[in-house]
Amino acid sequence: MFETVVVATDGSESVRRAVDVAADLAARFGATVHALSVVDTDEVDGAPESVREDLKQALTENAAEAAAAVDDRVAGGVETQVVEGRPAPEIVSHARAVDADVVAMGTRGRHGENRFLVGSVAERVVRTCPVPVLTVRQLDASTAEDGEQDGDVAS
Repeated sequence: MFETVVVATDGSESVRRAVDVAADLAARFGATVHALSVVDTDEVDGAPESVREDLKQALTENAAEAAAAVDDRVAGGVETQVVEGRPAPEIVSHARAVDADVVAMGTRGRHGENRFLVGSVAERVVRTCPVPVLTVRQLDASTAEDGEQDGDVAS
């Protein structure tokens, strides 16, 4: 059923749970996992010109570390890629390019978006992606204590 799983990662805590859920899904179906991290060009372009190169380099390093972290958490290896662009369109484009069966991602990213329940990038991907998108929310301490299991997801 699932042969290719794309995990969109920015290294945030929310994504760590999505990685775990995607790894479990991939293991159950013998799927290939692709970790994608996007260097947000809007973030770079919005910075003062004097710091743009340093910011771009730092964001690229963080993106590479985030993708590598997925590889560390998934048994069987992961195909990793770091790209530059706007996150939502790049994630959708990558899903199409690798013929993904599902995209897994957290609901809140590095910026701690709390736009209702789903972050703006996740919302855009859900609305525009041609394949199912598995959104995994981060549990806070009180929710986890109330008996929700690590595998509970919102999609």
